[in-house]
Amino acid sequence: MKTSILFLALIFFSEINYAQTIISGKITDKRNQPVGSASVRVKESGKGVRADSTGNYSLTLAERGSKTLIVSSVGFESKQVSVQLTDSSIRLDITLSPHARQLKDVVVVSAGTFEASDKAKGASLTPMDAMTVAGNGGDIAMSLRSLPGSQQVGEREGLFVRGGTGSETKQFVDGTLLKNPNYPSVPGIVQPARLNPFLFKGVLFNTGGYSALYGQALSGALILESVDLPDESAASLHIFPTSVGAGFQKLTRDKKSSYGASAQYGNQAFYNSIVGQRPDFYRSPLYISGDANFRIKSGKTGMLKFYTNYGYNHTGMRNPDIDSSGLLSLFDTKGSNVYANLSYKQLLGNEWKIDAGLAYNYQGQDITNRIQDRNHNDVFIPAVPFNTKNNTNNIRANFAQARVVFTKNLNRRQAFRIGAEHFFTRDEYIRNDTVSALDDQLTAAFAETDLYITQNVAAKIGVRSEYSSLLDQFSVAPRLGFAYRLKDGGQVNAAYGIFFQQPTSEYLLRGDGLSGMRATHYILNYQKKAHNRLIRIEAYYKKYRGLITTAPKVSNDGNGYAKGIELFFRDKKTFKDFDYWISYTYLDTKRRFNNYPYRLQPDFATPHTASLAVKRYFADLNFNVNLSYSIATGRPYYNIQNDESGVPYVFDNGKTNMYNQVNLSFAYLFSMFKKWKHPAFSGIGWGINNVFGSKSIFGYDYSYNGLFKTPITLPATRSYYLGIFMSFGIDRRDDFINENL
Repeated sequence: MKTSILFLALIFFSEINYAQTIISGKITDKRNQPVGSASVRVKESGKGVRADSTGNYSLTLAERGSKTLIVSSVGFESKQVSVQLTDSSIRLDITLSPHARQLKDVVVVSAGTFEASDKAKGASLTPMDAMTVAGNGGDIAMSLRSLPGSQQVGEREGLFVRGGTGSETKQFVDGTLLKNPNYPSVPGIVQPARLNPFLFKGVLFNTGGYSALYGQALSGALILESVDLPDESAASLHIFPTSVGAGFQKLTRDKKSSYGASAQYGNQAFYNSIVGQRPDFYRSPLYISGDANFRIKSGKTGMLKFYTNYGYNHTGMRNPDIDSSGLLSLFDTKGSNVYANLSYKQLLGNEWKIDAGLAYNYQGQDITNRIQDRNHNDVFIPAVPFNTKNNTNNIRANFAQARVVFTKNLNRRQAFRIGAEHFFTRDEYIRNDTVSALDDQLTAAFAETDLYITQNVAAKIGVRSEYSSLLDQFSVAPRLGFAYRLKDGGQVNAAYGIFFQQPTSEYLLRGDGLSGMRATHYILNYQKKAHNRLIRIEAYYKKYRGLITTAPKVSNDGNGYAKGIELFFRDKKTFKDFDYWISYTYLDTKRRFNNYPYRLQPDFATPHTASLAVKRYFADLNFNVNLSYSIATGRPYYNIQNDESGVPYVFDNGKTNMYNQVNLSFAYLFSMFKKWKHPAFSGIGWGINNVFGSKSIFGYDYSYNGLFKTPITLPATRSYYLGIFMSFGIDRRDDFINENL
């Protein structure tokens, strides 16, 4: 680390020169009114300043030659101005035009939703915002745990939203379901995401009350919108101790199509040999992935996009067996996953638009559990519970989806949407040579309208219907939302909706006559965004019905509720060049599900959760610092046993210690190969998770008789990374430096 710091210091000082150009002037609008706090930045270096309250600015540059200034402010179109830098003073007054998308009416209802589209739409979080949250591991879903409504679950992947399990929040890409967003689960270890986050330009995180266009998600939806055509051709490379990867995107000369591909190899063996891990990894986690895409612009308004991804994984580990003092428990998982997505959108004329999509996913996974002695030889013990610990599970799952949505644009940005989609699922499970299979055909139809009743009142009204051949069940789910804009620019939103979700295959194979689970959402929030600050307060109540219980038999006898209050505040204004947000979640939830004998607080939920994310970009040094801090009260844990008649009861219970974690990450950005046609915009990144080494316990594993337990903790107290990344053709500093909400 000392060597890295010295290396960075030498780079800093080597770039200093003493020729200076002073650029000053005033930024105004078309009415010649000053634009206060406007941002003025040099595109090539990232250095910049903000104008004062009267629109005046002054920027001193130790550079020469032709440069481009980027001038931006909330509510105005960004403007690029070319300037020739010499050792002199330059007067440059700039006029900004109002943003063409600036809305005069109330914004469409957003209760339960954090919107993060492209910068022009004034997003709450952009993909780069999400990716630079310290400790996220390159997973957008993981970074969204810093937002209210999410729980800090450190031993499992996925989003646990408002009392719901990770499987109750689904991810969608360009309208179609992303069936397996993460690599397959490994006990006690969060698995990485499959897709490259820079594939997306928009993120819509729904913690409840989401649109009728989406279904089969009981608690929430993470809706991802992929990039259309790239701005220019580009290539990328990263080298870290745990992974290496490279990729490219080629934009054709006519700028009407593009294609690209990337590959990545990840192996934690070297890292694990340096940083000791709690499990004994005889096969350190191995991940191999590759993807390809093409995008074609058809006519003036059409866009055809295709994306495919292949992933391979293999992990093997041993832990002491909890039911014996001298035996080991072996877990091994390996398999592959193929995902493909084809989407098409086109204006049809007469204010109609079509959005269509196809998706396919194949997953093949082999899971082995064994009992071994200290010499790593397999041991077969016919007695309970050891006779259940030697098994193999082979999963072969196919999923396909077809979807079409027609949108009719009406006056005053009102719209009507109607569409349908069909899901095909075939899951095959082979357990110790016993084959079980499930087939389902699920068809859905939906309609939704955006209404602007007055300039300050808007409504979103929708309905969704579904039929499942496997469950032989027809369901209707209404969705309603209203918004009222206040005189101070704030907005009050209310939403109501019914949401259905099928039980997972694990339960469908064990139960007869199961039906879909149901949740009813009630949401009320207040939101205001002004002067590069955003505040949001939301209250909600959620009622569950038909949850799956497993004792004394698998059935839909479960139920529950979740209610709470959430706070989110983001500020890019108060402190110069600082971006930070604070979130707080209060959650009161109980549910009877799985083997719970009655309503209990779920073992993944806690009443109080708070997060702080801080970002600081030092333009003069091209240096980025990110900090995240999360704290949560203890989670409950239960040892649930069955009596002689199979009825469950709580044998032991308690609460874990408080979750408390600080993560830090750094990036130094610089240019390489400046004389090339496409110079490399590079960075050295390093970071540390759980800086202060807090020993969080996420729960306990119990022995079969319930007398012994072992804590579920992080695989290592701290985790680290250090590496280099390069981007040829695209300057990622533009994303780091975005100053507007």
